[in-house]
Amino acid sequence: RQLLLWSWVLYYLVELKKPLWILFNGGLKMNETIIQIKDVYKQYKLGTIGGGTLSADLQSWWAKVRHKEDPNLRIGQRTFDKNETFMALNGISVNVNRGDTLGVIGGNGAGKSTLLKLLSRVTAPTKGTIEYQGRISSMLEVGTGFHPELTGRENIYLNGAILGMTKTEVGSKIDEIIEFSECAKFIDTPVKRYSSGMYVKLAFSVAAHLDSEILVMDEVLAVGDVQFQKKCIDKMSGVAKGEGRTILYVSHNMDTVRRLCNRCIVLKAGRVIFDGGTEEAIAIYLEQSKMEQKIFNDYKNVQRSKDLQQNYKARLQSLRILHKENCYYKQNEPLEFELAWETFENIENLSLRLEIRYQDETPIATTICSNFMQCKEKGEYTATFSVDISSLISGVYKTVIVLYELDGLGRSIDFDYVVPAFVFEKEMLLTWNTRLWGRIQLPDMKSTSKALL
Repeated sequence: RQLLLWSWVLYYLVELKKPLWILFNGGLKMNETIIQIKDVYKQYKLGTIGGGTLSADLQSWWAKVRHKEDPNLRIGQRTFDKNETFMALNGISVNVNRGDTLGVIGGNGAGKSTLLKLLSRVTAPTKGTIEYQGRISSMLEVGTGFHPELTGRENIYLNGAILGMTKTEVGSKIDEIIEFSECAKFIDTPVKRYSSGMYVKLAFSVAAHLDSEILVMDEVLAVGDVQFQKKCIDKMSGVAKGEGRTILYVSHNMDTVRRLCNRCIVLKAGRVIFDGGTEEAIAIYLEQSKMEQKIFNDYKNVQRSKDLQQNYKARLQSLRILHKENCYYKQNEPLEFELAWETFENIENLSLRLEIRYQDETPIATTICSNFMQCKEKGEYTATFSVDISSLISGVYKTVIVLYELDGLGRSIDFDYVVPAFVFEKEMLLTWNTRLWGRIQLPDMKSTSKALL
């Protein structure tokens, strides 16, 4: 009996830290540090490990000894010296509190996925330490941890076993998991027959409902449908705030980062360049991809699609911003520009469409100037345009300019377009909550009132 008792105590100490932690600390402390990353480096060697077979390795070695070209290299592939390395992470230090929903954002190759792999113990850091309390449930890619030959139900138990849960513990939650995943009809079908969306739904449902203190996700919501994405975000917000679970979320979708995360870190070249509020982090991340040249005056080298080349009746030539040198607009200042184009045949009703997008390519607004000119002859033309941008809140925006004509059925036939045509910045005096209010401020409301005597 004593042996069984001590075995049970040891099991809780090693596998189920959360119950004892609650017992000795009097409940969940939301400001308690649950993940501590100290000066972590991750270094990889460049090049392939081997040729795949002993004969290929011997051929490569013999060619290298004779200073000849490696016969096993593909065309265009180069060899790397044995000392050539790449630093995926370069001295990262981050503390994450219990209940935090931390967004990890940055460009491709910044080290986001590498950081999550280190946290999930898929690989080990070259230098530094990672300490955390509790169990980690990882979703690094679609279907992580699923065995294709097992059914959905069997994979739920498998994932629970990987997390250190007993069959009884998983069984107490399995009905809730199946209902949330929306895969009840296929739950006893091998997952190799699942679509990528079904994979994501079941994998997320398992990760969200099993008792892990830390949930790690890497771009997993990009596959699911819109309705399920909203459902997942609501669920993650609930487990973070209500249950005190910690979430690390990697995504290039800034909308989901805004809706979910209360804090973000921005990675660049394996380093943390910002750690703080979500909106500030997103602004810094988008600023990295902001183009130095704001106005594009020469469209000759712009790549067009084949569909546009078949319908060439007009080609954009140049654009000039009027009355502004730096494309910086204050409140109530109109956006004015002059556009030049060339026509190759008669166009009865030439129209212009100006699309305004945020820096992450999210569409914000569109304005149209219909039938503004009749081009009777082949030649070059210019026109000036004015756009009221007073409804836009402060921020940096990209524009898309499209020349088009409507056919007899009212369909738009695009002749030419440029993405982006120019980049502009809008200033606004009012403090605006973008996350809650959006990016367009409607005109002030009008009201009539009277006193009730």
